[in-house]
Amino acid sequence: MYKSFSLSSLIKSLVVLTALLTGSQSMAYEEPSYRIVHQGDGFEIRKYEDRLAAQVSSSGGQNGSFGLLFQYISGANSGSEKVSMTVPVAQSEKIEMTVPVAQSSDDKSGYMQFFLPAKYTLETAPKPTNPRVEVVIVEGGFFAVKTYSGSATERNFLKAQSELLSQLAKDGYATSGEVIRATYDGPFTLPFARRNEAIIRVNWQD
Repeated sequence: MYKSFSLSSLIKSLVVLTALLTGSQSMAYEEPSYRIVHQGDGFEIRKYEDRLAAQVSSSGGQNGSFGLLFQYISGANSGSEKVSMTVPVAQSEKIEMTVPVAQSSDDKSGYMQFFLPAKYTLETAPKPTNPRVEVVIVEGGFFAVKTYSGSATERNFLKAQSELLSQLAKDGYATSGEVIRATYDGPFTLPFARRNEAIIRVNWQD
């Protein structure tokens, strides 16, 4: 039986995450590697390789998903192993008209992901002890990315999403799946210094 993730535990986790993401300027956190293949008007197209991520359906709410993922990297796994924090935290919220690769068409819940350090493979990654957490392969490919600053609010994300999709449509790029929200900084980072991204898979011939 798994204990519920209390509000106090969530607050502690958020504080720890904030400390991790707003620590010394000299401290760099691992993020998935990519290659920029095109620089567009307000966006760029990146080539990502396959990546591993710990993933939770966000049907129980964003806070619940974050709490479960934080427990996993803190040792709630088969080897009680501490997993290094990476950036970004990626989140999908299903858009009615789209069907993401990793979810069925009748699942409107979306998901939240913590990417795992590159040293892990599907075989060596710590196995979650909570069945709601799963380690998945995030398929690589080409993705259009719009980077924006400010608070990671729904309003700011939707604005960036709209601008990205409008520009891609204008330039004639075909997209697939949903737009992913990627957050790189904790809530105590000054808004102008924050890095957020709106990301969507795009058809591109390298």
